[in-house]
Amino acid sequence: MSTLDKNDIKQRRLVDFKHGCSYGKFGKTKAYELIAQERIRAYKMGGKTLIDLDSIDEYHASLPRVESRAMI
Repeated sequence: MSTLDKNDIKQRRLVDFKHGCSYGKFGKTKAYELIAQERIRAYKMGGKTLIDLDSIDEYHASLPRVESRAMI
């Protein structure tokens, strides 16, 4: 059995639901929708729902880019 190095374990950046919504710039309805669609990850700790900030970053990175139209 080998000992795990600190670098082998990626720590999750978990925050409470309210702060996750604030970080993601969306409301609670959208957060629940994204969790149900498995677009962002959430975990239960007792009665609290914690949101993974890395999953929000991944969600934002997956959004389509807006193409601007040149105005002449």
